[in-house]
Amino acid sequence: MASSKSPVPTRPAPRLYLATPALDDTVPFAALLPSLLAEFDIAALLLRLKEADERTLTSRIKALAGPVQAAGTALLVEHHHNLVARAGADGAHVAGLQEMEDAASLKPQRILGVGQLHTRHDAMLAGENGADYLLFGEPSSAGERPSPEAIFERLQWWAELFEPPCVGYAATLDEAALFAGSGADFIMVADFVWNDARGPEAALVAAQAAIAERFAQMLDAAQASHT
Repeated sequence: MASSKSPVPTRPAPRLYLATPALDDTVPFAALLPSLLAEFDIAALLLRLKEADERTLTSRIKALAGPVQAAGTALLVEHHHNLVARAGADGAHVAGLQEMEDAASLKPQRILGVGQLHTRHDAMLAGENGADYLLFGEPSSAGERPSPEAIFERLQWWAELFEPPCVGYAATLDEAALFAGSGADFIMVADFVWNDARGPEAALVAAQAAIAERFAQMLDAAQASHT
């Protein structure tokens, strides 16, 4: 599965992939989203939901599908791949190879992203089996994750060798900047955005600026090495 990606100097800047908190009511969140989606270049929104019955979960997804998709942003649901089509979402994000296999019916009509890939071998299997993107660096169910340097290395390895897009999970603003220099196609931002005392808009301004600055530095360095 060798890559046909362009060299680093012509690679586009990574786009934001915004993950929600774990929500038990999406209606207030639906009112907040349009202004954020209009102001920022958010390629996709990952909807994370607290546990409930399927009817309730479906209603929660539907409440966000309209405003998110109207902004040109893809709505993906974490784990609940069986509700994606019924609720009108664009796809699902699943954890590991077994859950990816369980969600195979989403393909090719809808997006199937995969995380919790702890080895290079697992990542390559996910890519070979048709994952639309791979996420590296997200916390495990126990809240553990690799070091930022290890995540950067995994993103860089994938971006240099393989075709499916890769996403770096940034737990902090500094990590968002770091991963922007890895070759990642998207940077996932989540809790640090929602927990920012200044509000999510200010946090996203800072994240977008940090990503752009680090990406520009990477391009400058790459171009200098070609001269």
